[in-house]
Amino acid sequence: MLNKIINYSLNNKLFVLLGAVLLIVGGLFTVQKMDVDVFPDLTAPTVAVMTDAHGMSAEEVERLVTFHIETSVNGATNVRRVRSASMQGYSFVWVEFDWGADIFKARQVVSEKMVTLGSVLPEGIVPVLAPQSSIMGEILFIGLKSDSTSQMELRTLAEWVVKPAILATGGVSQVTIIGGDYKQYQLLADPQKMDFLGVSMNELAQAGRSFSANSSGGVVRDFGNEYMIRGMARSNDLEELGNTHIKTVNNRPVVVSDVAEVVIGSAVKYGYASENAEPAVIIAVSKQPNINTLKVTENIEKNLGEIGKSLPRDVVMNTRIFRQADFIESSVRNVGSAMLEGALFVVVILFLFLASFRTTIISIVAIPLSLFGTVIVLHFLGMNINTMTLGGMTIAIGSLVDDAIIDVENVYKRLRQNHRKPREERRPVFDIVLNASIEIRASILNATLIIMVAFIPLFFLTGMEGRMLKPLGVAFIVALFMSLIVAMTVTPLMCKLLLSNEKYLDKNKADSWLTVRLTSLYEKSLEWVLRNKKKVLYPTIGLFLVSVGLFFTMGRSFLPEFNEGALVITAVTKPGVSLEETNRLGDLMETELLKIPEVASTARRTGRGELDEHSQTSNSSEIDVQFRLTKRSNEEFMKEVRNVLAAVPGMAVTVGQPLGHRIDHMLSGTRASIAIKLFGTDLSDLFMLGNQIQHSIKGIDGLVDVSVEQQTETPQLQLRANRGMLSKYGISVEDFNRFVELAFAGEKLADIYEGQRSFELILRLNENYTESIDRVRSALIDVGSGRKVPLEEIADIVSVGGPSSISRENVQRKIVVSANTSGRDLKSVVDDIRQNIEENVVLPEGYRIEYGGQFETAANATRTLLIASLLAVCVIFLLLYGEFKDLTLSAIVLLNLPLALIGGVLAVFFTSGVISIPSIIGFITLFGIATRNGILLISRYQHMQQDGEPLHQRVLHGSTDRLNPILMTALTAALALIPLVFQGGKPGNEIQSPMAVVVLGGLLTSTILNIFIVPIVYETIEKKRKK
Repeated sequence: MLNKIINYSLNNKLFVLLGAVLLIVGGLFTVQKMDVDVFPDLTAPTVAVMTDAHGMSAEEVERLVTFHIETSVNGATNVRRVRSASMQGYSFVWVEFDWGADIFKARQVVSEKMVTLGSVLPEGIVPVLAPQSSIMGEILFIGLKSDSTSQMELRTLAEWVVKPAILATGGVSQVTIIGGDYKQYQLLADPQKMDFLGVSMNELAQAGRSFSANSSGGVVRDFGNEYMIRGMARSNDLEELGNTHIKTVNNRPVVVSDVAEVVIGSAVKYGYASENAEPAVIIAVSKQPNINTLKVTENIEKNLGEIGKSLPRDVVMNTRIFRQADFIESSVRNVGSAMLEGALFVVVILFLFLASFRTTIISIVAIPLSLFGTVIVLHFLGMNINTMTLGGMTIAIGSLVDDAIIDVENVYKRLRQNHRKPREERRPVFDIVLNASIEIRASILNATLIIMVAFIPLFFLTGMEGRMLKPLGVAFIVALFMSLIVAMTVTPLMCKLLLSNEKYLDKNKADSWLTVRLTSLYEKSLEWVLRNKKKVLYPTIGLFLVSVGLFFTMGRSFLPEFNEGALVITAVTKPGVSLEETNRLGDLMETELLKIPEVASTARRTGRGELDEHSQTSNSSEIDVQFRLTKRSNEEFMKEVRNVLAAVPGMAVTVGQPLGHRIDHMLSGTRASIAIKLFGTDLSDLFMLGNQIQHSIKGIDGLVDVSVEQQTETPQLQLRANRGMLSKYGISVEDFNRFVELAFAGEKLADIYEGQRSFELILRLNENYTESIDRVRSALIDVGSGRKVPLEEIADIVSVGGPSSISRENVQRKIVVSANTSGRDLKSVVDDIRQNIEENVVLPEGYRIEYGGQFETAANATRTLLIASLLAVCVIFLLLYGEFKDLTLSAIVLLNLPLALIGGVLAVFFTSGVISIPSIIGFITLFGIATRNGILLISRYQHMQQDGEPLHQRVLHGSTDRLNPILMTALTAALALIPLVFQGGKPGNEIQSPMAVVVLGGLLTSTILNIFIVPIVYETIEKKRKK
């Protein structure tokens, strides 16, 4: 089959060349159409359910709302985890499905479950599904700031000018706004005046509801015309609202302004926002899954540019607070640059060895053809361009020319050998090219298949790591497959067209000076090695044993840190601390951070925005920091950041990066790389145990940002109804509860329109009645016949403690102790944590600990990869046996695996000293590539054995004959990775760099040792066979 393909290509040059041109054109066209993103879609199929439980405490929300939602979805098909957070007035439930689940079916399942809850949830409580988004969904934070425009006007502009323009952009999922003053029309009732005039709260509410509305009265026909009758009573005039009639008392009309203050004011604040320590409005934009981030961002910014012209001149719009597109553009640019620089290394190596522009060009053509073909295939597979697919192609860049190199080197050698013969003895060029290509084709095919098989373990990965790394494997395998096709079609044809010219062969009879020198040096070295086998074998075995020891004792981690040039700082103070105080502390943190030279800007969100699925409480802040490193290292900068934040009293701080922050949250539900989950029933006991854990682990070297989830009791003012007094005054429990909600939380009565904009009309007690507990006691409640009594007369008013928020996972209460690492690997830190907790913390019956976060995922992924790698090695052995039909020869080829392990382990040891998941994938890649050299040697030995060559001469001449292709393939594959190795700190290269380090180090040792160890072992075994 393969021979027929080569034969056909040599006989149909027009077809092959036209196909190559079409591949390039099609690749260029496809590249322009493909979406670009930083990573593949890493989103676990998750449905967020948000429920506004107006006025309920955290415990009531948990018992009456969250529990019912959790139990309804917990047993649904493909649900793997249910997390929840209950807090005052809000319930958040995250339903996480298996990774293979279809998100649209998942949303349908959850939606159907929500329909069934109508009979068990309190009246008026309606769960809402959050818009569909992804882990990398937040693509843009926009800040609005002004020196003279009020915070209320800024918020109004954000709600009614900026937000609609963003939502009109295709691909936008959600727009969340925080900060500023949310504009409301307010009726602030005065109970004293209401009591004097005999006006009840219900009567005032009814007047507000009926204030602004239009009506329809059918039609009237007059002189052949038909007129629609409309009653026009809608208004937004405060004076007209104040003059709205309530009732008549003693023949005197009572209007709204007689019993309530009518104002335009700010809604009750749930959150604050600031930019560079100055008040601002921050708009968070999320995109839909599988949408091109760059295009969506470009379209949003185009729309914002248009509406920016209509904003007041003093309003400054900042779209650089957080812009995911910056990281994507930088990452793709860096990976692309590494790919180009790697290709240049390949060209240099080829020219040095082949000393011919023509042979270099023929070999290098395989790179663009293979890459363009890969892009086309990836597009049809539904994949996009991201750092993983580009990384797969970059790591493959050296291997793409390997098939072509071996083919070109062998054809070129045979053509020159044929040319040296007398003219009458020369064979036709066609036959020489065909036979030379066929001669090494089986070896090339098997070597390529083995490299592909080596990548199979990647496809056993599940979860987030599978989503992230599988595209890298797909891109590598597709690129390698395309290079194989190119080597069987374009390469032989170009050899025939460019290398068969007699004048050209006359000029290039001799080998290059480098090849001659290396062959001579190698032949002498090999002669010595074959005479002194033990002097080479024993040190090699020693190196292998050392590398095995290092492999199992080096540190472990999940993924390297990303270099995003940004930080996400989460700061939480004690529960019960007011939103205003948390805002003050947040402002202080921003001010101190801005004093650090590397910090370019800060943006802070304290509390939460409306319709925000992040369950932030009023005692928490999140600060986005943009920075640029100058003279200091990243470690020194981070140390100062943590020192500055530690100086702010009463704040538990976690420092991360935007991408790492989101990955951590997806893996464990917390914003840190280590999550110690403590499950139990009593919140006080959980918090006490959490503090014990924190105290026991805080001194561990390399552990930073240790904090306990704040679920302690916060002050509550409980209005406990006196049933006897309620009966005496004829007040029902429903009336009592409604008064409490309406008077202190407020109630929306209607919408007031200003043109196309609508604003809520809210009724609540005058703010004077919430200034102190005594004023609450004196608040007057309706008891009928226009009479009112103080609230304290019908209720006991008690100050107690209650939880601020309650977290649960799989219907169990939990509290989380979270931490990060700095200057030390993840595994060793977690080992110390486990030991300290076992020695110092005693759990009561019914309480348990689960460890989660990156290390748990890393352990699972490592275990999966190691098991799958053993299976891959078995398959590789079968492929080798299929080629050589000899168990011993197949085993000799596999000697390259330990030889490669030596260099890979030493490379890791002398660089980071930590083995991560990308490092392990680097070893997998290395083992596949390294076997190629052994195959080339053994196959050559076999061919020479069939020709009757004596054993020693066979080993000596066969090894020198294959030296060139072995060195070229190994060096091109290795040196093409140098840009990734030395530019690992650049955005986009973080994951590929550890892989490149392993492959580069392993290929260097496996190549150097392979050309000596394989001949030694082969000759030794063959001698024993003869005996």
